[in-house]
Amino acid sequence: MEKHKDHKPYQCSECLKCFCVKNGLVKHMRVHTGDKPFQCSECLKCFSQKGHLVSHMRVHTGVTAYQCSECLKCFSEKSSLVRHMRVHTGDKPYQCSECLKCFSEKSNLVKHERVHTGDKPYQCSECLKCFSEKSSLVKHKRVHTGDKPYQCSECLKCFSEKGNLVIHVRVHTGDKPYQCSECLKDFSAKGTLVKHMRVHTGHKPYQCSECLKCFNEKASLVKHMRVHTGEKPYQCAECLKCFTVKDSLVNHVRVHTGDKPYQCSECLKCFSNKAHLVTHMRVHTGDKPFQCPECLKCFSQKSNLVTHVRTHTGDKPYQCSECLKYFSKKTYLMRHTREHSGDKTC
Repeated sequence: MEKHKDHKPYQCSECLKCFCVKNGLVKHMRVHTGDKPFQCSECLKCFSQKGHLVSHMRVHTGVTAYQCSECLKCFSEKSSLVRHMRVHTGDKPYQCSECLKCFSEKSNLVKHERVHTGDKPYQCSECLKCFSEKSSLVKHKRVHTGDKPYQCSECLKCFSEKGNLVIHVRVHTGDKPYQCSECLKDFSAKGTLVKHMRVHTGHKPYQCSECLKCFNEKASLVKHMRVHTGEKPYQCAECLKCFTVKDSLVNHVRVHTGDKPYQCSECLKCFSNKAHLVTHMRVHTGDKPFQCPECLKCFSQKSNLVTHVRTHTGDKPYQCSECLKYFSKKTYLMRHTREHSGDKTC
């Protein structure tokens, strides 16, 4: 009997796969021909095998012949019930031969193995970028089409990925399901928590290939790299001045518009830059967070501390281009320069 089972006299002329019965070869050939002779009378969808049509018909009839004995959930196909049962049993019969990681479904193992092989069988027809999973390609194609099928029911904002919509909805609900185990601060997105944890661990996984400086966020590294490349991708529409970061452009534009959105709650003075408001507030609070390590004198602004430290170090970084004399403050150099030009203006 075993010898008869191993005998496979029917061979596919396309891929040379062999079968023990002729019917098996006939079914297999439809993979190559694309033939789908079995059609659903309800929705006219076609199938290559009669068994697939029978399973599909249950979608229309509502028949769920297979029930889970644990949670009583019903399935139209036996194979679906078998996969579902692994949720309860924890069974993971599919193992990766490289790293021995186990999976409950064969399809998940196939996807995982691409991590080792580097195989990316799904290619974008627009930019030719390749992906290891079909779902990743589907998401990527929305970059080209601009399709945003997921809409917020509150503010009607649309998103290209469902995950982004889920995170956005928490803006409205106030839900913050991710908590830092160190300081108990809550976050609405897991990615934000991961970034925050680096504040506690000091982990900086992103390193500059030029100067080897490390950063805790990829975005910070991207900004830093512009120091080396000289790239300034953000340009002012008014004066065409360029900036390395978008925030700098936003602040600069207020020079033209006169917009000062940051107001002091004490004296109502307004500022175009939030950092300027923070510095100003110290006038009212008396806060002096910058301390000299030599004499312990405190300052409200970091720039004042830097200037003061030169009193101890003797550093004079500003040089006169005329007589080459050095000065510890830029204002001293400017005053001195007037002596050469004959300008006595105060």
